[in-house]
Amino acid sequence: MSVPIAGRQLMVTTVDYHTAGEPFRVVSGGVPTLRGTTILEKRRYALDHLDHIRQLLVFEPRGHADMYGGFVTDAVDNGAQLGVVFFHNAGYSTACGHGTIALVTWAIDAALVPVTGPSTEVVVDVPSGRLRTVATIQDGRVRAVRFRNVPSFVVVDGLKVKVGGRSTEVAIAYGGAFYAIVQAERFELPIEPAFVPRFIELGRDIKAAIEADRDVVHPLQSEIQGIYGVMFTEGNRNVTVFADGEVDRSPCGSGTSARLALMDQRGELATGTTFMHESVIGGRFASRVVGKDRVADHPAVITEVEGSAHLTGYHQFVLVADDPIGTGFLIR
Repeated sequence: MSVPIAGRQLMVTTVDYHTAGEPFRVVSGGVPTLRGTTILEKRRYALDHLDHIRQLLVFEPRGHADMYGGFVTDAVDNGAQLGVVFFHNAGYSTACGHGTIALVTWAIDAALVPVTGPSTEVVVDVPSGRLRTVATIQDGRVRAVRFRNVPSFVVVDGLKVKVGGRSTEVAIAYGGAFYAIVQAERFELPIEPAFVPRFIELGRDIKAAIEADRDVVHPLQSEIQGIYGVMFTEGNRNVTVFADGEVDRSPCGSGTSARLALMDQRGELATGTTFMHESVIGGRFASRVVGKDRVADHPAVITEVEGSAHLTGYHQFVLVADDPIGTGFLIR
């Protein structure tokens, strides 16, 4: 129930989850309907008209630099049950695996989507395309969500970039967004939380070095462009730095698909074999290549990624008219 607040300028309601430790803030009320016939158009509408709400929910003191969330939208057509526009500390992403898992869990928890059996299919429209997901239901609860991602592919492998005065090789792969993928051992760093600040510095430098030298653009959708994240790998572990120095606490769902595409191209993972991708805090996604495809001139793979989301809270965020901080601030 809403509580009357004198001088209230804005009130937004959310339901919060985490997926393998990574937050996802579902905007459940207090915002207008996002306009547009596609999710990319709705994403542009959010940028033009709702960015103050993104800031309110992501920035301190109501959020933090590593907060993530999404505006729930109508599906593009009757082929899906709902849509989503993802947001983070720097704007709006084209894909978010952990957010998709949390969103589907919320949609079933909130009875927005009916349970049809122990394996309930939910189709979601996201900026990168249409995702078919399957929620595993046990004892009336969502225990896991598996999503089949858009086709994933490698743009380039063995790209040399100069970072910190040294040359290193990275790959660029797509899994709904573009990721630079590099072995952590090239920087003599173990994937442990204590080294996250250094990974943030390196991630920013690698992204800047790549984008200073080349344009990274999806061959079929020019609005999907740029290096979204930098993934440092060590065995089956990774730490992914995305947006403006944001660190994924989960194994990174769309990044997992990008890594699977790279592993497939290198012959490191057989089709159908489960790869347990682990995050910097030890959370895991089960993932696999399930088929082949093609995107323009790029050989591509179809991937599936599975994880679990957990409810963390219900919120009513308020902005009062005389608050000198307004929609907030970020310190990194």
